Amino acid sequence: MKERPVVAESEMLRQREFMKLVEKMEDRPRSYHIVSMGCQMNERDSESIAGMLREMGMRPEPVRENADLILYNTCCVRENAENKALGNVIWLKELKKEKPDLMICVGGCMTQEKGMAAMMKARYPFIDLIYGTHNLYKLPEYVYRVLAEKRPVVEIMDIDGEVVEGMPEARRNRFNAFVNIMYGCDNFCTYCIVPYVRGRERSREPEAVIAECVRLQDEGAQEIMLLGQNVNSYRGGGAEFAELLYRIDRLGIPRIRFMTSHPKDLSDELIHAFAELRHLMPQLHLPVQSGSDEILRRMNRRYTRAHYLELVQKLRAACPDIGLTSDIIVGFPGETLEQFEETLSLVETVRFDAAYTFIYSPRKGTRAAEYPDETPYEVKSELIQRLIDLQQAISLEALKAQVGKRETVLVEAVSTRDSASVGGKTPRGMMVNFPGKPDLIGKMADVEITSAGRNTLRGRML
Repeated sequence: MKERPVVAESEMLRQREFMKLVEKMEDRPRSYHIVSMGCQMNERDSESIAGMLREMGMRPEPVRENADLILYNTCCVRENAENKALGNVIWLKELKKEKPDLMICVGGCMTQEKGMAAMMKARYPFIDLIYGTHNLYKLPEYVYRVLAEKRPVVEIMDIDGEVVEGMPEARRNRFNAFVNIMYGCDNFCTYCIVPYVRGRERSREPEAVIAECVRLQDEGAQEIMLLGQNVNSYRGGGAEFAELLYRIDRLGIPRIRFMTSHPKDLSDELIHAFAELRHLMPQLHLPVQSGSDEILRRMNRRYTRAHYLELVQKLRAACPDIGLTSDIIVGFPGETLEQFEETLSLVETVRFDAAYTFIYSPRKGTRAAEYPDETPYEVKSELIQRLIDLQQAISLEALKAQVGKRETVLVEAVSTRDSASVGGKTPRGMMVNFPGKPDLIGKMADVEITSAGRNTLRGRML
């Protein structure tokens, strides 16, 4: 992994000058609406975007159609995410006819794809700003240029982005916070476009991460989620990530979680941390993708089925109550029925609390997009339904096993199904709904689990 220098403080000061310039402009947007698509890292980027827009004098507008500036922070990991983003952008063409001064901005992973920005510029001339993942921190400069030059701006950096510190932020809440610890990925799984749109791995300095966690703690954070495309390879891998967790644990923030982890880099030191650290929650998202060694080889995952199962055994020995979740791809090019059955048997063996399952989606520019794929989509659909049915049965079993237990829940929101109830996660990451008032949001509540549904638990406050 190549270390990258932090963007100079002078550059961030320069961007703050653009924020001031925009704030003083008479024709600037007064309100903004951000549509964030994709992963938690995109959500964290959107918090930085919101912070910059607020410092430019704009207020958040919850109704998209009423905003003066609409920004799409896009995803392209799967084809349907890309199609969804483009479909939303096309819809804005009609809105802009009604509101000619509306500023439309599109950024994120989709725009970083090779050739995507040029295509969008030609096909969607009503977009005012197109930028990529590597130059997010220059958003104030680009907004100023759009306003001052009265023309669209398209800026995509082809080189890997730098580690940027000191950007403004507008957190979604004070009690539950995302903290990026690294950016990019060096793994080049054959199906994945992330290294091409997020760049190569570069890690934040541990002191910068600790300082952010301390600040969040002072602001009332009850839980932090450390983020990276592969947190296990933080600063080159080995014990480095575990050492960072030990330092953060000593701060006393009640809850620490992280994602995502690559099995090939899951160190013994990190497994041991689950046994030792008081504030590290017993939950791990560990994508397996397939239960077949041959498919794993073709995916360039660089671990075997046996190694993955050995990691699971070690994790459960260190932390018997740990909740494991995973990602699984069905219908990878060349996958046989027998290889799919190997995935089913692995799921039976591991018994994940939950699994995010996907039919393989070819991404232009990745190696797997060139692999011959003769399996009809209808067959893949039948296979993934078998996997979903199996995992749902296992998930329900895991949920039912929680009935009667007493858990501490971090209350996150009012229940979407019952306004007289609130919901939050157990240490293991399971969602619990229970009768309670909104003033519990952001606080810890002791709850007895009384019943289990298909996806969530019900409880009562003690």
